[in-house]
Amino acid sequence: MESLKVAGELESLDDITKYVSLAAKQAYLPKKIAYKLRLAVDEIATNIIIHGYQEAGIKGDIVCHAQLNEKSLIIHLEDTGIEYDSTKKEQPDDLFKPLETREIGGLGIYLAASGVDKFMYKRIENCNRHTFVIYRDSANN
Repeated sequence: MESLKVAGELESLDDITKYVSLAAKQAYLPKKIAYKLRLAVDEIATNIIIHGYQEAGIKGDIVCHAQLNEKSLIIHLEDTGIEYDSTKKEQPDDLFKPLETREIGGLGIYLAASGVDKFMYKRIENCNRHTFVIYRDSANN
């Protein structure tokens, strides 16, 4: 699949969602798995836009690339925002507490990591790369 390059702005989230949805459709992922993948990518893309670009006072793009093979669908999100390894964020420990007693934040990264088979981060020069993997055989069982 050809890569998608969009501005690192909230308005670009719809284009990213459409791209991931098309990749999931081409991979014949079940609707539930495709939804979890879209949610995971959307959460990280939102964090890139808000924290990596807006709060840092910089502008940049997000490149979304899908790789499909017999065993997996892999989605890469790349940006040049501030470095942030979201795989090092600990799982919230207050998930089962009432909403009004929970701390704000941290749930998006947890949802991203738990919604896919594998979630990885790598910093390559000035580029952040988040990788989401869905194993096709486990998705269809």
